[in-house]
Amino acid sequence: MTLFPALYPALPWLTLAALALEALLGYPDALYARIRHPVVWLGALIGRLDRAWNRTSRSATARKAAGVVAELVLVAVALAVGVAAQALLSRLGGFWGTLATGLAASSLLAQRSLHRFVAAVPNALRQRGLEGGREAVSHIVGRNPASLDEAGVARAAIESLAENFSDGVVAPVFWLAVGGLPGLLAYKAINTADSMVGHRTPRHEAYGWAAARLDDLVNLPASRLTALLLILAAWTRGGAGAKAALAAVRRDAGRHRSPNAGWPEAAMAGALGLRLAGPRTYGDVRVEDHWMGDGRADATAADIDAGLSLYRRSLALLWGLALVLAL
Repeated sequence: MTLFPALYPALPWLTLAALALEALLGYPDALYARIRHPVVWLGALIGRLDRAWNRTSRSATARKAAGVVAELVLVAVALAVGVAAQALLSRLGGFWGTLATGLAASSLLAQRSLHRFVAAVPNALRQRGLEGGREAVSHIVGRNPASLDEAGVARAAIESLAENFSDGVVAPVFWLAVGGLPGLLAYKAINTADSMVGHRTPRHEAYGWAAARLDDLVNLPASRLTALLLILAAWTRGGAGAKAALAAVRRDAGRHRSPNAGWPEAAMAGALGLRLAGPRTYGDVRVEDHWMGDGRADATAADIDAGLSLYRRSLALLWGLALVLAL
């Protein structure tokens, strides 16, 4: 089912257009400097709702209810903006309408930027050593980089690649293909809210409950699809990687503290012959998580390169899937 039944035949082409335009153009720095980014706009709304409704003087029950209402408001605004934008752009008709809408949608995909930020980590490790690797990986992970050795830096980069492939590429593409621009905007609103308020901290434990639970729900299909894409990509490389990736997903994905992150991380770990996740430190808090995969823990810059190669193969499969749906 789609939010635009009459436009359903065009949605796979819209998805392909968004993928191609984002891969070609990314989000230009000049445009960001002038108008920022849609996620920044969503973040401003989320922050304003948080400041207005998440008052520490209220009870936990009241703050939890306020978080639910805030999430409903956020999604309603995102859907309304998406409906208006898609209706306006589709008035161009045919090819030009699809191209214009695809250009708007491309701003909410991250295939190009994800590759760039992750590829910076092995380059930094080779050129500037451990301190360079720590600085580079700090841009893509939330954990304390000072606690990481070289293997920890490499594992963190690969884990971020796997998880953000799901959250930043496959999930937006899925919701774009299902619901057009409104579905994509609603997904990004939910995902951004989770990243801002969906934490188990004294301030957001109650208020962020709805954001975290809804994000878990909307990422469920994409996380499974991402794992499948990674397994198939490993199969195209030959060897035992696909079999190991499938075994890791079956054994370990459900043991991750996140209901979704374990799927792509386990698939990536098995395909590369590594162990990912495990105990980690976020700020001053140590998180005891299960290992994904049963391979080596001593990852290297070369393993990040191998992960990026697997990511590119998986992207090709995702593009192929969109093309098959379009045809």
